Amino acid sequence: WNVYDTKGKLIGTNNVVRMPNACTIQENWSSATSPSKGTSYNYYDAKDNSWNQLWIDNVGGNLKLKGKLIGKNMVLKGALIKCKKREFYNQITFFNNDDGTVTQLWELLDKNGKVFNELFRGIYKKNTK
Repeated sequence: WNVYDTKGKLIGTNNVVRMPNACTIQENWSSATSPSKGTSYNYYDAKDNSWNQLWIDNVGGNLKLKGKLIGKNMVLKGALIKCKKREFYNQITFFNNDDGTVTQLWELLDKNGKVFNELFRGIYKKNTK
């Protein structure tokens, strides 16, 4: 997949692979605008009917998210993170767009669920090559 910002600029690529013999999808992200790279594993947990994502990047960062399909959108949310200045959640939402693209929105929510920062918004278009 090629990933674009909201102005149509290519910001990266994401090679998505369905893993054989498992309810798992591997994503391999590479930024076109920075040295950022990373891999995530997305899997279905039949015990609690949830989708889960484990993301690991090339500088030691990681995210652990859990969620489900809400309407037409996949919403994944992390556990509450407690810092000195603020408590917050990471939330990533995937929107299926009418034109066949997918928008990924990564937001930070305060402990009451109110969005206070948007970290990433990318529009994924299938690479037909």
